[in-house]
Amino acid sequence: MRFKKELDFVHLSKFFYIFSIALTVAGLVFLATFGLNYSVDFKAGSNVDVSLSKSLTLTELQPALKDAGIEHEPAITIGDKRVNIRYDQELSDTQSETLKKSINKIDEKASFEINTVDTEMAKELARNAIYSVLLASIGIIIYVSIRFEWRFALASIVALLHDAFMVVAIFSIFRLEVDITFIVAVLTIIGYSINDTIVIFDRIRENLRFGKQKSYEDLKHLVNKSVAQTLMRSLYTAFTVFIAAFFLLIMGGESIRMFSLAMVIGLLFGAYSSIFIASPLWLLLKKRQKPAAKTPAKV
Repeated sequence: MRFKKELDFVHLSKFFYIFSIALTVAGLVFLATFGLNYSVDFKAGSNVDVSLSKSLTLTELQPALKDAGIEHEPAITIGDKRVNIRYDQELSDTQSETLKKSINKIDEKASFEINTVDTEMAKELARNAIYSVLLASIGIIIYVSIRFEWRFALASIVALLHDAFMVVAIFSIFRLEVDITFIVAVLTIIGYSINDTIVIFDRIRENLRFGKQKSYEDLKHLVNKSVAQTLMRSLYTAFTVFIAAFFLLIMGGESIRMFSLAMVIGLLFGAYSSIFIASPLWLLLKKRQKPAAKTPAKV
């Protein structure tokens, strides 16, 4: 059978597989070596968020921190009229009040928000985050297996776990801070990824009903055709959500910055995983399907 000239998404997927595998290996190496840069949400300690009436430099702030008399050296992030001070130990009420008074000496109008997480709460948050991703994946496998078939389910799970892990890998490689909003972003990305994948799989299933696929080339053409038919819809959806997440990253507050960044990264990977990861993987699994035994004709 001869087909009209079309964009070969299945062939192009090889390059995306190579890129994703290379980034996965790099992510695994960094995770094994350095782990993730957890915020105070996932480890014991105190996080002091200070809103200032004027901008301060690190040089101006350090004497005030020394006057507070807290022995532990904090991690300090300075923004525009905002300072984040993170201690890897829990501050007592006395230490918190002393710190406030020290900073108020250089800025009387400074306001404070102090969050403290104990060890057990930090461990529970980390466990619940992992359970959330696992339960979401199991639910998706069951849903897709019932609505489609196990090959679609396996391909879709690989694609969404790919998107989630790519975000984790980028955060690990560049030592970006992982807080509780990061987990929300990962779960949101999983939901977006499976939705986009299901749209393409639904078109593949529909085309399977009306086509007569006798060879691998027939199936390959069907996948390319199905992706092409849903490509603009996928791109428009991805672009719309990406623009919203991008402006949240640029114009949003410090509290949702990591959420917005994780969304932007996840959307970029999700934009191609449904097309170049999930669909070709389904084709590979379908190719290995054993042909059904022919029923002997009745005499």
